[in-house]
Amino acid sequence: MDTLSFSFIIPVYNRPDEIEELLQSFTCVIGIESCEIVIIEDGSTQKSDSVIKSFEEQLNISYYFKENSGPGDSRNYGMHRAKGNYYIILDSDCILPEHYLQAVNTSLKSRYVDCFGGPDTSHKSFTNLQKAIDFSMTSFLTTGGIRGSRNAINKFQPRSFNMGISKKAFLESKGFGKIHPGEDPDLTIRLWNLGYETKFIEEANVYHKRRISFKKFYQQVHKFGLVRPILNKRYPETSKITYWFPLVFIVGFILSILTCIFLKKFELLGLYGFYFVLAFVMSLIKKKNILVSILVIPSIIIQFFAYGYGFLKSYFWIHILNKNPKEQFPKLFFND
Repeated sequence: MDTLSFSFIIPVYNRPDEIEELLQSFTCVIGIESCEIVIIEDGSTQKSDSVIKSFEEQLNISYYFKENSGPGDSRNYGMHRAKGNYYIILDSDCILPEHYLQAVNTSLKSRYVDCFGGPDTSHKSFTNLQKAIDFSMTSFLTTGGIRGSRNAINKFQPRSFNMGISKKAFLESKGFGKIHPGEDPDLTIRLWNLGYETKFIEEANVYHKRRISFKKFYQQVHKFGLVRPILNKRYPETSKITYWFPLVFIVGFILSILTCIFLKKFELLGLYGFYFVLAFVMSLIKKKNILVSILVIPSIIIQFFAYGYGFLKSYFWIHILNKNPKEQFPKLFFND
């Protein structure tokens, strides 16, 4: 393993306030003085140049402005121009803890891999809704904990809000594709097929703001559901029955309500009631905020419905009717 030289790759689109918060957190990261921060403005109308200029004396920043072509292509653009030999990719709505680089360095020196991912969690400054959505997206009860536990799955798929990839792996894989969302698992699967290993670095966490309303949360997760059958068809070996669980959950939940109303049978609804009480208690223990725990319940329902409905719709068109994904769902793809 060569001496590691890190370049942080951060695409941004119309979010100067987020970039300011992220860069402010960079100033406190231990060891950041030896790293390059590459920011790619993806055709924004609300540019971040003045914000970035205010940090130029504190941080080593390379700033590029380009036409809008999506986050995946923007990350590729930044990595092609980065000076380091190992790239760390972040979303603009993240905040770094001061120990982040230490955790990455320690883990890669202990067992080097050409691609890693880390968990995300909520910061104390986040809103109650953001904290509730964070629990819904990371809890073992909802996603199996695949975003937040080293023991959750055997083969970790890094997510691009907190992902590292070596220059060698990037050049051989050609980086991110044109699909969005889903460009990060697509890249990971291609890396696996090329023989590269991935791993989860539990200590290299970021604080991830996510969506700021239930509507935006629904739209985001719905797209996740739409993308999965497309990836399953592209890479059949990655298809799992667990991808059907959100749809099964929602169908069962609707049936439990109907049997309660029309048949006066409460057993199935009671099971769902137990599940939601468990989620409430677990979130209360973790977040220590009763308002957050109350918001967790609609967050889970929205997450499962949005994903399940998107998955079913996409599966029907792509797997049953054998439609072309780009023609059927053009908004999930950026043009070449």
